[in-house]
This record gives sequence, structure tokens and C-alpha cells, in this order.
Amino acid sequence: MSNARATHLTRRGILAAGGALGLGAVLAACGDEDKKSGGSDATGAAKSGPWTFKDDRGETVKLDKVPTNIVAFTGVAAALWDYGIQVKGVFGPTETKDGKPDVQAGDMDISKVEILGNVWGQFNVEKYAALAPEVLITTMFDDSGTLWYVPEESKDKITKLAPSVGVSVYDRQLTQPLERVWALAESLGADLKADKVVKAKQEFEAAAERLRKAAKSRPEIKVLVGSASAELLYVSGTNLSIDLEYFKALGVNFVEPSEKAKNANGGGGWYESLSWENVDKYDADIIMMDDRAQAIQPSAITEATWKKLPAVKAGQVIPRSPEPILSYDKCTPLLTNLAEAIENAKKVS
Repeated sequence: MSNARATHLTRRGILAAGGALGLGAVLAACGDEDKKSGGSDATGAAKSGPWTFKDDRGETVKLDKVPTNIVAFTGVAAALWDYGIQVKGVFGPTETKDGKPDVQAGDMDISKVEILGNVWGQFNVEKYAALAPEVLITTMFDDSGTLWYVPEESKDKITKLAPSVGVSVYDRQLTQPLERVWALAESLGADLKADKVVKAKQEFEAAAERLRKAAKSRPEIKVLVGSASAELLYVSGTNLSIDLEYFKALGVNFVEPSEKAKNANGGGGWYESLSWENVDKYDADIIMMDDRAQAIQPSAITEATWKKLPAVKAGQVIPRSPEPILSYDKCTPLLTNLAEAIENAKKVS
């Protein structure tokens, strides 16, 4: 992977551009294939003995015992929750302004975790230290090993307090980081043979097949992926993003901005920035819009040019999760929603 693709994106580039960042996929150093770790309960309480995990930077964490004082990026914590592993602290979008769980928190009970930071740049190092962390787990959106939502200015203090594990979500298909979190959860004591977990994986595979069939039967349906800010609509390309790369591999016909357009105005190869006057640049039958808190949601977009788009007028706008919660349970609806939209879409472009 060329260094040119490991563009250092600004906060605006990564967060405001939200949906554009199909937030990506990992370059992963494939990681630990020694996933099998024997019978253990879903809480990890039954596991004992040394713990080893090789992350997607190729770095191996070795501890005397399976960690229980885990701190993780909110989306990773939510995925581990689905596998029965509860973390002690989280950082990243966790709680909305009205006190409800953020979309990235999934089903996690946020009252049971210490929130160390809720927005970009926030990370309470003192609270982190007080948790006596044994390991910090987060994702990575470049091939340089940058730990997502760990502030650059306090990174050295944070990484000295506990070893870190990075799961790459850069330039891969969704199934790869899903497998990595599956392996991570197992190493932490998750019971991956539990009925709920087995069923979730089966449902994911069925949903993937449904999307494949929908895309094959309706190749004429074009899908545009966007994220809204007050000034701009960011149109994402499929390269680099774990969800979009996977959907494209299943046959979905996406609108693709040119490489030149995606590298202009701070896009870093992820997205093209369009003024609201020019949002009709591309024809599309379905529009997928960033569902994260920092993006303006479709119902709140007041621009007349947006409302005139054929897909908008036809009611063919669906949510997209640029930072998927990496459990099979949470990724299945992403496939199902897109498959259903393609199956039912009117050709309006």
C-alpha cells in the first residue's frame, strides 16, 4: 500500500466529511490466526493464564492473564458487548446531548462504562489512569498505525499506561475487520458457539447473499453515498471504506467520483466535496447518508437543491454507517437495508 494513500486527514476531512469516510477498512497485518482458545463463558471470567494478541500493525500484546480492565473506542466496545465482553471505559461518540446512547454505542449499556471522551480530541488521561487499564483497543483508518480517537497531543501519555491493540479499518472489505474483532472477542473469553452469536453470523451471511442477488438482478440502480455539513455535501468513493468496498464486491453499482475529485479540497482520496448548488452533479436512484451525530441528517437538510434530487423526491434515501459496529449482529442490517432499497427502488436517474 503506497504511502500516498496514507493521507493524514484533518478533523474536518475525517469527521465533517463523515459519510464520505466510509470509514474505512484495514490494511491489517492479517493478525493472529491462533484464534482458538477453548471453552470459556461469554464474560471471559472462565479464562485464565497468559493472553496474547497480534494486532493489525503486526504488534503483539502479551499479558500474564486475560485482560478485564479494557478501555476501547466506543464502536469497538459496542462490538465486544455483542459478544458478551464488557469494557470498563470508552472514548469516542458514546452519549448524545439528551443523554441517550449514540448510534455508535449500539446496544451497550453506557451507564456501565466510564466515558473518557465523547467527541474528537477529548480523552481524560487522569480518568483513564484511574481505571488501571490493562489494554486499550481501537480502530485505525490509515496504514501508519494511527490509533483512532486517541488524541495526538496526549498519545504518548496514553500509550504508556497500557499496551494498545489496533484493528485496521482501512482499504479492506468489511468481512476482514469483522473476522479480526471475532478473533479478538474469542481471545478475551467470548463464547462464539453461543446460539445468539452463531445465529448472528448466519444471518449476516444470508443478508450478504440477499444483497448480492439484489445487485445482480438490478444492475441499473445507481447508489450515491454522501454526508452532509452546513456548507457541503461530501460524496464518498468506494475505495478505502470497509463497507463500500464490500458492497461493491457484492455487485452494488455506486456513483464513483474521480480520483482527482477525491483528492481535491482535503478529500484525501476518500470523497469529493460538493457545494449545495452542485449537489445534482451525479445521477442516482438511491442515496445513502451518514447516520453519525456529526453529520446533518437528511430530515434536517433544508437546501432546495437537495429536495429536488430525484432520489430524494422518490423517498429513496437510506442511512449509512460509515463506522460500522464490527459485530455480525450490527452489520447485518447494513446489508439488509441496502438490499431492500435496491429491490424496491424506482429507476429515477
